[in-house]
Amino acid sequence: MKTSKTDILHYTSLAAVLLAAFFFRVYDIGAEGYGNMYYASTVFSMLTSWKNFFFSSFDPSGFVSVDKPPFGFWVQAASAAVFGFEGWALMLPQIVSGVLACLVLYWLVRRFFGPNAGLLAALILAVTPIAVAADRNNTIDGQLLLVLLLSAAALTLAVEKGSLKWLVLGAALIGVGFNIKMLQAYMILPAFYGLYFLAARTTWARRILHLAVASLVLIAVSFAWVAAVDLTAEDQRPYVGSSDDNTVTELIVGHNGLSRMGQVAAWFGLQSNQGPDARASAPQQGDGERPPLGQPPSNQGIRPLGGVAGQRPADGNFPAQGQPPQNPNDGNPPGAGDNPQGGRMQNETGTAGLLRLFNQQLAGQVTWLLPLALVLMLALIARQGFSWPLKPETQFALFWGLWLIPMAVFFSYAGLFHRYYLEMLAPAVAALVAGGVTALTRDFAAGRRQGWLLPLSIAGSAIFEAAILFTYWPEFGGWAAVLTLVIGGLVAIGLTWLRFRPNFLRLSARQLVMAGMLGLLVAPLLWSATPLLGRDTALPYAGPELLQRNNIQQPDGGAARQPANETGLQVGKPALLAFLEANDSGETFIVAGIRASEVAPIIIGTGRAAMAIGGFSGSDPILSVEEFAEYVARGEVRFVLSSGSGGPSNRPNGGQGDIMTWVQKSCSVVTGLNLGNANPQNPDNGQVALYDCKP
Repeated sequence: MKTSKTDILHYTSLAAVLLAAFFFRVYDIGAEGYGNMYYASTVFSMLTSWKNFFFSSFDPSGFVSVDKPPFGFWVQAASAAVFGFEGWALMLPQIVSGVLACLVLYWLVRRFFGPNAGLLAALILAVTPIAVAADRNNTIDGQLLLVLLLSAAALTLAVEKGSLKWLVLGAALIGVGFNIKMLQAYMILPAFYGLYFLAARTTWARRILHLAVASLVLIAVSFAWVAAVDLTAEDQRPYVGSSDDNTVTELIVGHNGLSRMGQVAAWFGLQSNQGPDARASAPQQGDGERPPLGQPPSNQGIRPLGGVAGQRPADGNFPAQGQPPQNPNDGNPPGAGDNPQGGRMQNETGTAGLLRLFNQQLAGQVTWLLPLALVLMLALIARQGFSWPLKPETQFALFWGLWLIPMAVFFSYAGLFHRYYLEMLAPAVAALVAGGVTALTRDFAAGRRQGWLLPLSIAGSAIFEAAILFTYWPEFGGWAAVLTLVIGGLVAIGLTWLRFRPNFLRLSARQLVMAGMLGLLVAPLLWSATPLLGRDTALPYAGPELLQRNNIQQPDGGAARQPANETGLQVGKPALLAFLEANDSGETFIVAGIRASEVAPIIIGTGRAAMAIGGFSGSDPILSVEEFAEYVARGEVRFVLSSGSGGPSNRPNGGQGDIMTWVQKSCSVVTGLNLGNANPQNPDNGQVALYDCKP
């Protein structure tokens, strides 16, 4: 079959879109360091033994596991085993996933609206700010999104053919997604079940039977690893991090379930763990809080499975590979972030409510085209209605609407989540905008009445985007707002004029719409550039705060506000590592600390196990005081790092505060180490100290 010039141009354009996606995700990736150190330490530990690999142990000794399923970290561990334990090797699976997600979305949209619509959808996803930020990190949402898009592709074929085989594959892929981020993968189930039940080309009875079989496969794949862990004797595996009873089942329901739901849980009469004693309230790092204090230590010295270890520099210094920026928010309430005007945001996601996705924290992440996507979804349904069997465009609008709307409602009212979770919304927004604009352009070119919605939608979306820019980045985004308004306005006027010039309508309308869509991408493109210049390596997001955080020059010629000078463990980390290694007597744990964020850099820096006494958040009921004292008596723990955190607990087996009280009474403070203060906002409570518990 001969390839036409049009095909060559089209595939060249697709390659350009994918290259753009790759560029935004890979540019200066070395400056990200190890990203989220909680997750990086988990991958490091996975590479030390097959047991740690399977159980996703946070530390090399297998003391406690990470608070997520293992699949995403298995992929990162495979990358690190091949390329070495480098920061970029941990990011590589997410970079590749982000680019492939654009390609899969292109295929999904093209099947319904043609190649140009597929290109537009891929381009929108490629430059969605939160997708760019998340895919440049070792958080695993990019992998989850790719798996769910592949599930959507399998579902599309299942619906077209009425095929159980493709449906089961789609369900299995969602099960894989569950083993990446648990219940977050199930957020697409309304779209998955809804589309097959309403649109599959088979009888109603077979639809129900097929969905029942697919559900069994979904459950089997989702819970295979869960069952394997929970059925393993507790003394043969790590403690399940962030669980209350040392089971993955409770982790799913609790920390990764109800505690995330907030107001959504209240609607259904469920208990949501959002009180003052909630795990989320403790200063922490990773999927629950801020990055660890300290720069990333050396990225050498790991012996991957099947590989050869390098040697860490003897001086204990940190790698020349990019260091994460100083974080002025350590010690602040969970999710605290910088206000672009110089103040403090209350938290990372803002107050729950109907308009939460449009607030200062979230509006720039994925919301730019959200109103347009909702309008175009309704337009697609109105064009062909719900006549049976459902027409392809209605199926398209139904699937992506059932993907987008439940997620948008959830994130509007949810409890504990982070901005990078919003990457889940990006494919639906991109697909609905691309498909809807393509359909309305055809209507407009054909002179149909509903075509008038096209110029109105473009103009309205331009005004909405300009409002975000003027409100949240007036000192620099003003020019982009004006450009967006000018392009949107001219395109709307031009389309209106063309409507009365039939001889020019078809060709010129398409060109104008293309210009209009490029104009609507100016703002998200600008926002997407910020993670390339400034970074929050633990909790990725996009926005002007990143430029202020990293002292990027501002348009008025002055420098941005310099981030607060941090103290705490970052000040004394090299000296601490040197001291611990010099005084290492072969203990199982080179040091113990309350929470994972305190010991993760030490694990990577020394290549040794370090104990997170309270797991990820510092509140896991892993050890009683007596049990910890036994570790000390057996010579498995000598040094204990105290950051002034942790308090008495009413848990049956005691709490980390009780353990630290015992340490302070039973051990001696190591003098001569200036470790600073772990909480610069509260200098009287949080002084870092190292205790020597050697008898």
